[in-house]
Amino acid sequence: MADPSVHVFEDKIYIYPSHDRESGIEENDNGDHFDMNDYHVFSMDDVDSGEIKDHGVVLSVKDIPWAGRQLWDCDVAFKDGKYYMYFPLKDQNDIFRIGVAVSDKPYGPFIPEKHPMMGSYSIDPCIFEDNGRYYMYFGGIWGGQLQRYRDNKALESAIIPENDEPAIHSKVALLSDDMLQFAEAPKDVVIIDENGKPLLHGDKHRFFEASWMHQYSGKYYFSYSTGDTHLICYATGDNPYGPFTFQGEILTPVVGWTTHHSIVEFKEKWYLFFHDSIPSGGKTWLRSMKVIELEYDHEGKIKTIEGLEDQQ
Repeated sequence: MADPSVHVFEDKIYIYPSHDRESGIEENDNGDHFDMNDYHVFSMDDVDSGEIKDHGVVLSVKDIPWAGRQLWDCDVAFKDGKYYMYFPLKDQNDIFRIGVAVSDKPYGPFIPEKHPMMGSYSIDPCIFEDNGRYYMYFGGIWGGQLQRYRDNKALESAIIPENDEPAIHSKVALLSDDMLQFAEAPKDVVIIDENGKPLLHGDKHRFFEASWMHQYSGKYYFSYSTGDTHLICYATGDNPYGPFTFQGEILTPVVGWTTHHSIVEFKEKWYLFFHDSIPSGGKTWLRSMKVIELEYDHEGKIKTIEGLEDQQ
């Protein structure tokens, strides 16, 4: 299990990960070896006890009418008695879209809509609720296909910036009242340095994938994976759209090529959920979930966690 998205529902922690498997597909930069085909849901009453319940398969590729392949990182939101699962999946043209599936329970099963969200693209949806409004953050480059788009339109060919050019941004969009569509065109999530300049593509702290949003002491914390530089970083802002000022590293590199996380408060403690490939002996397509307590200093800065050191 990888890419854990974590929320507190019904006074429990619910974990919504992607489900790795041994598909036999050779590794490549498009991520074809991450050939997931279903989701499980897990729940915990107490983090320190380590006891976790597997609620089984809640959604499969075979159940999704528009499906092609590869169910990557998902997230779930609750509104008006319903739970909405948002998932990236390649359609039958091998283009990533974001779909929605609905359940009456946080542990599913989730029933998919017949079509993907109109105007959706790329991967890694994260849903953040703020004063009754729900926002989706999404996007990932390389295998996540974000480099194939500009201004929400597909390009004739993908463009990766030069190292001295501004980095590709994550995206954010307000969701419609029925939670099934975008209520607006997605906007760039701009990460700036201390001088107000957008991070460059060559910066080891630039966005790659795995958007996550949480609030702490009135600030908005946007966190993300840097992909090929193997860090989890964060930036802070004053509203859900940003811009967000880079603050630092949350998690240094873990075993395995990918790194992906979520942050949640539960029983007056903060936790970082993430994954690594230690149990599989470093096979980056066979990952396992982990959790560690997250701490802030007196200024609200997140204390860096040493990934390899804390996993031994």
